[in-house]
Amino acid sequence: MTPAFDVSDLVVTYGGRTAVDGVSLAARPGEIVALLGPNGAGKSTLLKALSTAVPPDSGRIEVFGHDTAVDPVAARRRIGMVFQEQTLDPDLPVERNLWFHARLFGLPRAQARARIDDVLHQFDLADRRADPVEQLSGGLARRLEIARALLHRPGLVILDEPTTGLDPDVRRALWADLRRLRDEERVTVLYATHYLAEAELADQVAIIHNGLLVRGGSPAVLKAELAATALRLSTADDVVAEGELIRAGFDASSTTDGLLVRCAQPERRIAEVVRAVTVPVTEVALREPSLDDVYFATTES
Repeated sequence: MTPAFDVSDLVVTYGGRTAVDGVSLAARPGEIVALLGPNGAGKSTLLKALSTAVPPDSGRIEVFGHDTAVDPVAARRRIGMVFQEQTLDPDLPVERNLWFHARLFGLPRAQARARIDDVLHQFDLADRRADPVEQLSGGLARRLEIARALLHRPGLVILDEPTTGLDPDVRRALWADLRRLRDEERVTVLYATHYLAEAELADQVAIIHNGLLVRGGSPAVLKAELAATALRLSTADDVVAEGELIRAGFDASSTTDGLLVRCAQPERRIAEVVRAVTVPVTEVALREPSLDDVYFATTES
């Protein structure tokens, strides 16, 4: 099976700084792939290189078998791009924004009209087709950008921080749209996000740090690689208990998940942890690793 995209040993530099440093990453058709990493890690640069907006210094990028250096036009025709910043024309109506995109990709008029109707209904925008974009909410404008990206039937949709600034209900609706594209149309979705909960929805997660791909795999596999990472304690006084554990040499912290004690093989150190605390301990439980744990263990090392 030809990969939806295949990035090999990619290097991209800006003004002497290496933004992407030897990254290799691939996905099959119909996969959702999340890029995680701190600001400045190289996520956006990787997406721009894959979309042919930024030329690589070295390495190879193929999109459905098309080498972006040899035939960038063929590669671009298989890609739909949703940028972090809105790129719609706010003064034009919803439908005219889509017509402009259809002309850009050379869709014949009859085909363009049919596809515009399709995507407007698909994303519940049909009743807003005559409205200027400036009248749309942030969530509807983002849905329009995704609809526009799909107008020419790409096999790969690339999104850079697609839900930044949107409220939770709108984010949930957008993710339902993206999962539907994967499940019903086998569209491959590649997105950068700083929401760890959104990365949980991906089939594959790639963590980028300082331009390097430092960890990758399914969310389940990445979490399993850490094993159990912490003990969660409930005590009569978590503040006192936290101080005592820190003085005893444990990595302890109060979180919304309770008083956490991170250590190697925590299941074998329960008695030692409890003995280090003078206040009554009412509950001790193993806390299974989360994608947050994977991310922080990777980017803080």
